[in-house]
Amino acid sequence: MNSIERFFSNYGFSHTSPGSWAFLLFIFASKQPSMSSIPEQSGQLNIEISEEVSEGEYANLAIITHSHAEFVIDFVNVMPGTPKSKVKSRIILTPFHAKRFMKAMIDNVKKFEAANGTIQDMEQIEVPFTFGGPSAQA
Repeated sequence: MNSIERFFSNYGFSHTSPGSWAFLLFIFASKQPSMSSIPEQSGQLNIEISEEVSEGEYANLAIITHSHAEFVIDFVNVMPGTPKSKVKSRIILTPFHAKRFMKAMIDNVKKFEAANGTIQDMEQIEVPFTFGGPSAQA
């Protein structure tokens, strides 16, 4: 079973769409065993990823909305000095899977910080409103 299959198995995901790969790939810690070192088990989900999707998308902003039936996470790349940004990826999860994903993220952030030190929270960093772009004038 490879890392992706283990993720689905451990966190209750039953399937995913190709657009969610960029979202899922950053979850895994850098010290995961290679796919070849994990024995195959019968009845397991075989997941493939295209070369294009495996490159991923960079995002520095996530906008999360929800209804009674689903959570929608839009990943955006906001560039300094640019007045408009585009959603790079949209992931739609059931409430059950959103909660499982949240637990997986918490677990992985704890593992990351144990290995690499505490991640500085954005609330502790003073970010200029202009994101480094030109200042507004009246």
